[in-house]
Amino acid sequence: MLSAQEIIHYQAEENSLKDRVVMVTGAGSGIGKSAAIAYAAAGAMIILAGRTVEKLEAVYDQIIQAGGKEPLIYPVDFEGATEDDFNELANQIDQQFGRLDGLLLNAGVLGQRTPLAKYRQDVWDKVFRVNVSSQHLLTKALMPILEASENASVIFTTSGVGRVGRAFWGAYAASKFAIEGMVQIWAAENEGLNSVRINCINPGATSTQMRATAFPAENPESIASPKDIMPAYLYLMGSASSGVNGQSIDAQIK
Repeated sequence: MLSAQEIIHYQAEENSLKDRVVMVTGAGSGIGKSAAIAYAAAGAMIILAGRTVEKLEAVYDQIIQAGGKEPLIYPVDFEGATEDDFNELANQIDQQFGRLDGLLLNAGVLGQRTPLAKYRQDVWDKVFRVNVSSQHLLTKALMPILEASENASVIFTTSGVGRVGRAFWGAYAASKFAIEGMVQIWAAENEGLNSVRINCINPGATSTQMRATAFPAENPESIASPKDIMPAYLYLMGSASSGVNGQSIDAQIK
């Protein structure tokens, strides 16, 4: 495994993801959009998953205009999708490609910034549904076709508030603690059994809509853009990170 400094400055070789099939959730904007474009530029065939078709279509157009392989768009609502929906998604990918080489789980919701004693239960349930339960259901559904790859990489999205609890981060922080634990458990269960490695990335302070909602007074130009943090995402998705499993990696160093 590369050092923290080497990861944030990692430069992927040209076509480092050539012929790999990679699915990105939350691909319509922010980090998911940048990752999908970066993976496509590295030669991958991208499956764009997200809730808003218009946003996915815009990313599709950008990939095509940049000379990337034609992506596949798969609309999915992580709040409302059922286990059957995720199984059907997996079946369609299996029928079309026979395998999945990479999965970036980037979709998520913030919830309320309020004390736990005043946290609304319906919002709590939604955050855990989108940020944890759907992540588990999708990965479980896709695991058989990930195992069909010779070197599959699954990347979950974590956060600094999912490592050390901070006041007023509520269900979002709790959901990221859950992601950290799920990655460790799943990685341990997979160790030595198949070709699938499972890790998570903490993007750090990045200029996204979620970040703007959490910090409305912050100047977005004072923090990293999604494009700035792509080295870590390219590193974990490519063969350079073969053997890296069960790790929580920072995309930025403070």
